[in-house]
Amino acid sequence: MIKRIGKAIMVLLLTTPALLSMELMAQDLKKPTLEDLLPGGATYRIAENLPGLQWWGDICIKPGIDSLFAVNPKNGKETLLTTREKVNQVLGSLITPTETSATPSHKGSKVQHFYNTEFPWPDKPYMLIKLPARYIVYDFEKDEFVKGLPQAGERNGANIDYTPEGGHIAYTVKNNLFVDNKAVTKEPEGIVCGQSVHRNEFGIGKGTFWSPQGNLLAFYRMNESMVTPYPLVDITPRIALVDKIRYPMAGMLSHQVTVGIYNPDTQKTVYLNTGDPTNRYFTNISWAPDGKSLYLIELNRDQNHAKLCRYNSETGELMSTLIEETHSKYVEPQQPILFLPWDHTQFIYQSQKDGYNHLYLYNTDGKLIKQLTKGDWLVQDVLGFNAKKKEVIIASTELSPLQSNLYKVNVNTNKRTPLDNSEGVHNGILSASGNYIIDRYSTPDTPRQIEIVNTQNRKSISLLTAKNPYEGFTMPAIETGTIKAADGKTDLYYRLVKPADFDPNKKYPAIVYVYGGPHAQMITNGWMNGARGWDIYMANKGYIMFTLDNRGSSNRGLEFENVTFRHLGVEEGKDQVKGVDYLKSLPYVDGNRIGVHGWSFGGHMTTALMLRYPEIFKVGVAGGPVIDWKYYEIMYGERYMDTPQANPEGYEQCDLKNLAGQLKGHLLIIHDDHDDTCVPQHTLSFMKACVDARTYPDLFIYPGHKHNVLGRDRVHLHEKITRYFEDYL
Repeated sequence: MIKRIGKAIMVLLLTTPALLSMELMAQDLKKPTLEDLLPGGATYRIAENLPGLQWWGDICIKPGIDSLFAVNPKNGKETLLTTREKVNQVLGSLITPTETSATPSHKGSKVQHFYNTEFPWPDKPYMLIKLPARYIVYDFEKDEFVKGLPQAGERNGANIDYTPEGGHIAYTVKNNLFVDNKAVTKEPEGIVCGQSVHRNEFGIGKGTFWSPQGNLLAFYRMNESMVTPYPLVDITPRIALVDKIRYPMAGMLSHQVTVGIYNPDTQKTVYLNTGDPTNRYFTNISWAPDGKSLYLIELNRDQNHAKLCRYNSETGELMSTLIEETHSKYVEPQQPILFLPWDHTQFIYQSQKDGYNHLYLYNTDGKLIKQLTKGDWLVQDVLGFNAKKKEVIIASTELSPLQSNLYKVNVNTNKRTPLDNSEGVHNGILSASGNYIIDRYSTPDTPRQIEIVNTQNRKSISLLTAKNPYEGFTMPAIETGTIKAADGKTDLYYRLVKPADFDPNKKYPAIVYVYGGPHAQMITNGWMNGARGWDIYMANKGYIMFTLDNRGSSNRGLEFENVTFRHLGVEEGKDQVKGVDYLKSLPYVDGNRIGVHGWSFGGHMTTALMLRYPEIFKVGVAGGPVIDWKYYEIMYGERYMDTPQANPEGYEQCDLKNLAGQLKGHLLIIHDDHDDTCVPQHTLSFMKACVDARTYPDLFIYPGHKHNVLGRDRVHLHEKITRYFEDYL
């Protein structure tokens, strides 16, 4: 005790007043807990936001809980439109003496906030109020009720899709489709209508598509009766129940999809004559501006041949095949075509055919007019158009693969003009005219900035500059950089998180946080360079946290991604080892104490790294891992692995059960018992393989959760993960 005090006195004598002040300030700061850092935490800290910002024509709408404001995009002036009190008074007056607010049609008829209110009429002072029981059209200038829509809420309707042009509302009840309270389909169990299909692959996120005039509804009909029901056990009741899902596994029978077009006036449905739907995918549905034809992309089961097809919306007959695209590995259409608002004979088609996702201008005869964007970068999103200026507004990675920046592209000249500050990760919402953008962005040091940007002069008005939610807390240092991939030539981006009290003379254990799969990017130039709350927590506990975006991950182009084709996890693992080689080269990293953690594809990577490189990784925690790609879904699995019948060697190589005997370190596998994305069979079959091989992983189950652990249990999950590394690393 005396020696410790003596050392402290010596330090005080040798410390300058400025340095002493900094040290004392640091002592006053506290470290954020998991409750502070994680969604679901009791004190979860998140940057201030303005949720629900949207456009009413060219007026920015700023909703709140009690009030609704309009923001002038020219000067930022706010005008009160209405209040929750006024709206609820009007809605309350609609209840007749024989009704009460507790009757079915009025349950949930009070507005709780304005965040999910929409403004689909740019030329009318109307807003669409979305209540749990029903949708209401409301005049916010006169504070008057305009009309109520058929009450899908009474039927527990889902997938609600309203067309302001036609005034119709579509929704689903269980597996059937309704429009304006009329049943469009009456299918038995095993046939699903009006919902997303193909397990949400190929950019599909919904199952209904109104025509521009709102008089016709295209919808998906999915027959999955031929797919063997897959059991998931619900332990909630005393006698456990079996919940059955339709889960088509790689190489097995898939569901069959057709596309119908329903006319609410005639109440008749025509199905597109696409031919036999067996082993085919239909995606990227879009309407011609006149509503007389419907466009979609058809993809074969091998996913290497895509066709853009045009169908007659009245007869359902094929009119023409406009574009065909093939690739030796795979084609992955993600976006529907977009017609030029000033010329309905031309449309924009997105493709990776030159190696990066870019925009191509075609006419309705299928003739390529020109490529609109080009370069070793990709278009991430199309926000919309400025018809008057003949411009298309995009987000792209042109400045850096770690960023997303906004541009306008002149369709006539191909000239690109930047619209933002050229920093960070931007997401935009375009106004009706295309003259303004609501620009939400973050940088490594700025958690959230929201501005209105004029697309013509690039002048901006700030709506919000969020404060650092961890102000007053001790936070670790974050660094980014590049290393070479296992191929010796490709640059890979990494993120390194060091303890706040980092001492370069110490040796620290390191944990690799990994995902590594397609359609994901872990390192960005956004807030904290994309670091997760758990990364911050573990760094503050004395770990070096390291993440590497290996080949196969997102935003680097097609060749970077598809190098993993037919052997998922192998090339990715080689790159991760290069990352560990870099870690070991750092004088402050203890190369004998390397851990790894990841979820989903990252769970596969974690398990694979522990098994393929047992001399490198001492401890691993794998969440919801893919163990055997034969057990994974058809659409995703076959795109990257082909079928087990066509690629038996690849499936054998990537089946981690075959490597169970190579486990040397401590491996914890966590799985949710209701995981309908990566079914529990993966983990259970691996446990059996380990029993047979006499190796000893650990297992933890989260009952009642699906493909991740959410809510309050998420804190428990990360406490469990943390304890495992503290115990064994």
